[in-house]
Amino acid sequence: MGAGHAHKLYRHGHSPVHRLPPHCKLAAAFAFVLVVVSTPREAVWAFGLYAVLVAGVAAVARIPAGFLLRRLVIEVPFVAFAVLMPFVAQGERVDVLGMSLSVSGLWGAWNVLAKGTLGVAASVLLASTTELRALLLGLQRLKLPPMLVQIASFMIRYGDVVTDELRRMSIARRSRGFEARGVRHWGVLAKTAGALFIRSYERGERVYLAMVSRGYAGSMPVIDEVTATRTQWAYAAVLPVTALAVCLMGWTL
Repeated sequence: MGAGHAHKLYRHGHSPVHRLPPHCKLAAAFAFVLVVVSTPREAVWAFGLYAVLVAGVAAVARIPAGFLLRRLVIEVPFVAFAVLMPFVAQGERVDVLGMSLSVSGLWGAWNVLAKGTLGVAASVLLASTTELRALLLGLQRLKLPPMLVQIASFMIRYGDVVTDELRRMSIARRSRGFEARGVRHWGVLAKTAGALFIRSYERGERVYLAMVSRGYAGSMPVIDEVTATRTQWAYAAVLPVTALAVCLMGWTL
């Protein structure tokens, strides 16, 4: 898969969570999110227990609370959507602090906020304890379609390259006195986007030709064969199995 790429989401460590094979952590995170989504929204206490489980994993992984909370900012658009739901949803209304809110909208907002936050937190923990290269190896180990894994690999590898190209173009515009201040400058920004697309496409063509000249035949070689023991699978299963027990209680109580 080539050389590893450190990412700002990853936090280097030697905790038991860091040492688990990547495909074990991927399977555990996916199963946990699936259980959370399957939990009835009325079981408010269940989501509190899920949050405790996530906090426990973060503590074992030695991930500081501040590090985790800063990465949760990515869900702000979903929070904004959830905040609007009680105002726009139809059905029975209830007065809260002098505002007329929809009961179904309040439940919908809670559902989106609780499940979305827990899902994002699980994803952030996964990224914080697993290098990107290891995640790709884990996806291969889980037998995901090779083409999807390759697309993800190239996206990760060349995302920073494209971002750096955009940064250089932005510096070039500012050095010539350009500053986007209104609609009249949208044309310049559109041309910049077009030029960036063409440069990225041409770079992709050059990379592909270089790969073909080195023997690329449609699949990337696997350098590291990652395996997991039954004990490691058992450790990884603690989170989703515990969450499943909570979910079942949420449906029965």
